[in-house]
Amino acid sequence: MNLYTVRKATQGLADYLNASGLPKKVAIAHDSRHNGALFARETARVLAANGITACMYPRLEPTPALSWAVRYLGCGAGVCVTASHNPAKYNGYKVYGADGCQITLEAAEKILAAIEKIDCFDDVRLADFDAAAAAGRIVTIDEKCLDDFVQAVYDQRVGDGAGIDALKLVYTPLNGTGLECVKKLLKKLGVTHVTVVPEQEKPDGNFPTCPYPNPEIREAMQKGLELCDKVRPDLLLGTDPDCDRCGTAVPDGKGGYRLITGNEMGIILLDYICRTRLAQGTMPADPVAVTTIVSTDMATPVAKKYGVELRRTLTGFKFIGEQIGKLEAEGRPERYIFGFEESYGYLSGGHVRDKDAVNATLLVCEAAAWYAQQGKTLLDAIEALYREFGYYRNALCSFAFEGESGMHTMQELMKKLRANAPEDIAGYKVESVVDYDTDGTGLPRANVLEYHLDGGHKLMVRPSGTEPKIKVYLSAVGDSEAAADAVNAALAKAAADMMKA
Repeated sequence: MNLYTVRKATQGLADYLNASGLPKKVAIAHDSRHNGALFARETARVLAANGITACMYPRLEPTPALSWAVRYLGCGAGVCVTASHNPAKYNGYKVYGADGCQITLEAAEKILAAIEKIDCFDDVRLADFDAAAAAGRIVTIDEKCLDDFVQAVYDQRVGDGAGIDALKLVYTPLNGTGLECVKKLLKKLGVTHVTVVPEQEKPDGNFPTCPYPNPEIREAMQKGLELCDKVRPDLLLGTDPDCDRCGTAVPDGKGGYRLITGNEMGIILLDYICRTRLAQGTMPADPVAVTTIVSTDMATPVAKKYGVELRRTLTGFKFIGEQIGKLEAEGRPERYIFGFEESYGYLSGGHVRDKDAVNATLLVCEAAAWYAQQGKTLLDAIEALYREFGYYRNALCSFAFEGESGMHTMQELMKKLRANAPEDIAGYKVESVVDYDTDGTGLPRANVLEYHLDGGHKLMVRPSGTEPKIKVYLSAVGDSEAAADAVNAALAKAAADMMKA
């Protein structure tokens, strides 16, 4: 990521837009990362030079607020300068379609083809920023857009709000973008007992308290956990730098706090939304929930209990957003009730088309308040669900392959696995294999292998789309937490053996 690559990408996007029938207007946002504001400004300069109106947030804002602005302002596309939860050295450039969803494969191929035609020195048009702003080709997104985004999140309330004003929170934006919108939302909800982690309150692209500003990782949440020991809140909430992922910790009943995994929170919220909407008579006919192929299999029996159709998509929330768009195109947008992925992404409404940690904050607070009314915590909630549906336990193993040679190694490993499918993994017979690159799954082709093992266990292998890693997703089910964890420990050892070049 540098000025030239950002300009080149934007010129390709501009050429794509100008050749399409889409509105010649683009919303732009950035997070707290190094050069985020500069790259957003350069994006606006290129768009303006190509006759496209650039609409910029005046300061850093969450990625879901960008998704909201695209549709709110009637844009043909959106750009968010962010590397989400990755380490400080990274930055990135996310492109959104007119539907407010990260572009899916067909649009991505067209935009990439346009980008590849550009020489980053000779073919890029560039406007003077101040002159373009004076001419109205670069405009500032007004405060009403952001306020209406927060209101749209607030409108996704599921319960009656009983007890929510009694919640006591510790919150960390992990030196990112979440503080403004999350605090606005909590104020609307009536949650006033909020302590912000001071070391992680202000935007800082160095992320000085944690090398990986990812709420999935305990180290990122450590400052919040330390503050919990002093404040003794009902909940610890952490949003990642672009505020599209949300992590949570709750009292463990032993004087400490336990982090809730992304899969566990997805199940807690799916169950809470279903039971509450049924009780209140707000469940739509033919309800639909959406998750990904690497998220917990526990979603299947929970959805079945409540008569909810569960759809699974490829990894990436853009595919969940795509399902919302399809329901809208059918004239039945109300059918969508919830979407989640194991990597801490949640969304309960169609107000945006991406995972939304502001929305997740709302849902987690509502669910926690509802359980608190019964003298229970969210930890009690997931334990009860495990007892009802079985102890589904998930784990993720990541194997790094740095540099160009690493990319070749990853390709060879996937090739080897396809040529020689294992007959058993960790002593469990492989009952079936799904190759998402060749099998007729009904999903777009993807470089993913899925091994179904006897006993209901599962292992999936997927090269990361954003990092030089192969990710292996482990899934076990047992009659106790210890039994399922033991299976995953054996699967993890087998995964390490599989990743040896």
